[in-house]
Amino acid sequence: MAIQNTLPDPLNLINTAGEDSGSAGPGFASVKLSSNQPIMRDRTRSGRLVSRAVTYHKWEIDITYNPLTKEEFTPVFSFLLEKQGSLKPFYLELPQYRNQTSLNKTSLENKNAGATSLQINSISGIAPGMLFNIVDLTDSTHTKSYMVTKASGNTLSFIPGLQKDVSITATINFKTPKIKVIQVSDTQEYALGSNNLYSFSLKLEEACS
Repeated sequence: MAIQNTLPDPLNLINTAGEDSGSAGPGFASVKLSSNQPIMRDRTRSGRLVSRAVTYHKWEIDITYNPLTKEEFTPVFSFLLEKQGSLKPFYLELPQYRNQTSLNKTSLENKNAGATSLQINSISGIAPGMLFNIVDLTDSTHTKSYMVTKASGNTLSFIPGLQKDVSITATINFKTPKIKVIQVSDTQEYALGSNNLYSFSLKLEEACS
């Protein structure tokens, strides 16, 4: 068994040793996903708009839980405490992007960082709004998450642009895409009600390698 490095949820289990087996984590009551891409805008004297991206893109995620029992709450809170706030990244699997397709796809070309499209072996079952990661044996540090904007012919278009170069035969992971994240706050806290249920929420942001 391996150490669990994905936020515990109903399909990402965790035991008392922190391994990826044992008890299921609680599901989410709600999820808010934001795409943050700061843009600089200016206008010339004639009124022509000039705009450009000025910094990196990141995903921001807000998670809320239904009131939790102690047995549901403790594995999640302990997992997060071990990460020491924003010090240690971990992975998050959002339920709305799980098992989007029956088969992952394969890159048909080498592509440079910054590109916003990629030729893949098939776009069958692919639709705008799907989230994916790229699993590239030539670069295990490529952990950025992308979202499909268009799928036509064998061309997959997405945002943001590629963070790193992609090699031919790299796997386009639609089945189990995960976002590498850190906690926004270095303070972990919860509220315990008179009904002995725990109130808890999370603010996370993408943290690529």
